[in-house]
Amino acid sequence: MFPKGDPMCGIFGYIGFKKNAAEIVLKGLKTLEYRGYDSWGVAAVVTRRSKIKDQRSKIGNNAIVVKKKAGKIGDATVTDVPESSLAFGHTRWATHGGVTDKNAHPHLDCTGTVAVVHNGIIENFEELKEDLIRTNHRFVSETDTEILAHSIEEYLKTFGFEEAVRKTFNRCKGLNAIIAFHAQKRVMVAVRNGSPLVMGFGKHENIIASDASALLPYTRSVQFLEDGDMAVVGDTQVTLMNVVTGENRPVKKQTLDWTMKEAEKGTYPFYMLKEIYEQQGIVLGITHTSKKQIDRLAGVIRQSYGTYMVGCGSASYVCLAGSYLFSKIAKRHVNCAIGSEFGYHLDFLTPKSTVIALSQSGETMDILESVKKAQEKGATIVAITNVLGSTLYRLADEKILIGVGPEISVASTKAVVGKLTILTLLAYTLAGRQEDGIRVIHKAASSVSKLLEKGSTHVIQNLAKQLVHAEHMYVIGRGLSYPASLETAMKIKEISYIHAEGMAAGELKHGPLALIDKGTPCIAFLPDDETYGANLAGAMEMKARGGYIIGISHKPHKLFDYFLPVWDAREATVIPNIVTGQLLAYYLSILKGLDPDKPRNLAKSVTVK
Repeated sequence: MFPKGDPMCGIFGYIGFKKNAAEIVLKGLKTLEYRGYDSWGVAAVVTRRSKIKDQRSKIGNNAIVVKKKAGKIGDATVTDVPESSLAFGHTRWATHGGVTDKNAHPHLDCTGTVAVVHNGIIENFEELKEDLIRTNHRFVSETDTEILAHSIEEYLKTFGFEEAVRKTFNRCKGLNAIIAFHAQKRVMVAVRNGSPLVMGFGKHENIIASDASALLPYTRSVQFLEDGDMAVVGDTQVTLMNVVTGENRPVKKQTLDWTMKEAEKGTYPFYMLKEIYEQQGIVLGITHTSKKQIDRLAGVIRQSYGTYMVGCGSASYVCLAGSYLFSKIAKRHVNCAIGSEFGYHLDFLTPKSTVIALSQSGETMDILESVKKAQEKGATIVAITNVLGSTLYRLADEKILIGVGPEISVASTKAVVGKLTILTLLAYTLAGRQEDGIRVIHKAASSVSKLLEKGSTHVIQNLAKQLVHAEHMYVIGRGLSYPASLETAMKIKEISYIHAEGMAAGELKHGPLALIDKGTPCIAFLPDDETYGANLAGAMEMKARGGYIIGISHKPHKLFDYFLPVWDAREATVIPNIVTGQLLAYYLSILKGLDPDKPRNLAKSVTVK
């Protein structure tokens, strides 16, 4: 359960010379829908009156036209919004106020001249709302966001627009990102504290978004706002200041190395399938692009007295796999922890410690809070992230970009494999055997390539047809296959909504066997390593209770009711094993008529606790 607020929403704003700002914003929102997709809305400043029904009063010649709806964007249009060159929009993931048209963003003030979109939590919104009600402000939604528009309206009685936004933001407690504009002021004002915002710089146009991938159709010149930044964004001019002090600070542009093609779905029916098929090239690419950074990181770990890896969700399973890799290959103890729990057991950190934080987005709040606590202990922070300029990237002392390009599907695939590839190479580098590691990674890439051939995917599709009506599944493994089992179960749960439980095979007899009865699907990872016999014994235990045994292995066995072949890649076999789980989850989702890119109750970036 998330706290009150809208923690994972998409924000997109445009100001410039083009007259179809609302359409530009809607297109941007569609690329950001993975951040939240229960409602959407667009607000535009136009010079003639709108016929849109949910509009409030208008002042002077300019007007703010709002179109917003509950539900996914889908094939929505804004062709009924008049011409405009200033607009912004929002895709919501509701956690405060129901999924209704009125609760969708943007929100307006009483006069209809101030519009806001917001991502985050206003922890003291009830207190602020009561103050505004006492001064006769009228609220039409159940959200905490609406207080922003009314507060700005109130401050406008005394101050200019930019100062009104600044004072409003400084009264709000919690982690928030907002954009506001005024019908008669040709600027957007954006403020960030905790929730990500990035500015994109074009020629006679500027853009603000909550994710850099949405900027790629227009520019690769960007600046990631830092906590406490307030940006006043015009057509050609951008002013950056500290929101607390009001002091100006310099604009520092960066260039994204992503391409537009990487952010497009192309001929694939879903982003998830596209991202699964990109993985062979990603695995190979990392062996060419990341060697120097891995060498440097290996040096940091060698000098460290205590190294710890932290991640959330799939990244936490990568950390667990990393602990096995470092032990087996480098003969080194590297601890792993769940990001949301790490803050409760880091009292042992010292200035000699190293914390390796893994996050696809670099904006996961649980990771960032743990990293900040580790920094207070003086620990060296290493970031393994996919987003240049993200908060984690900026916080870290050392960093490695995963380099997998934009990952759009909510269920992470290629970022997981990219992280695993980096940790495998890092373990071999620590052991002084980087070239051996590269050869092992090439084996993994070859194994993934074979899995993605039509014959292999057909075998997985046939299995999905047999399992599509299952209510429960159990996935087992030992050693590196244990995190593979956890990740496979996670993918099945995430996008097919089938209850799946991953576990260490040796734990079956300590309780979980009670859940196995006739026909229960039981997936067992049996790679060609020291765990093969013990994993086979676990599968036998499940078989003896009536389980339907699905063997994922380098060779068939008479115990298996269904066999999924995975070609051996030594320690890196964990990579094709996880790809097998991704494909199974994907086909289960498709057979159930679900959208694997946008699973219910989930969104891509978790930017609050």
